[in-house]
Amino acid sequence: MTTNYVSGDLISSEKVEGTSVYNSGGDKLGSVDDLIIDKRSGQIRYAVLEFGGFLGMGTDRYPLPWNMLKYDTSKEGYVVPIDKAKLDNAPKYAQDEMPEYTPDYDTRVNGYYGMDR
Repeated sequence: MTTNYVSGDLISSEKVEGTSVYNSGGDKLGSVDDLIIDKRSGQIRYAVLEFGGFLGMGTDRYPLPWNMLKYDTSKEGYVVPIDKAKLDNAPKYAQDEMPEYTPDYDTRVNGYYGMDR
């Protein structure tokens, strides 16, 4: 079986990590720190946004539902329909305190952003 791909449709997770994330107004929110992948389906479920702190210290991680992110070639980064204020109460964790991605946590994250899974 041969699969035809349009050039540039596929990307290594290594290239996604570190990519800037902007809100719809063009403000940089942070960058992608990690990707959370569903083991069974192979689909990316979350891009973990690194936000806050200084020079990587004291930054928090915010799991954003992957289907919220849209790649913008002019910014060479992802755009999400949220602003910095929305992140104030968003589910987050410290780098060394990764949560267990249980169905309850999944519901909490997706519910916060008004996303259906």
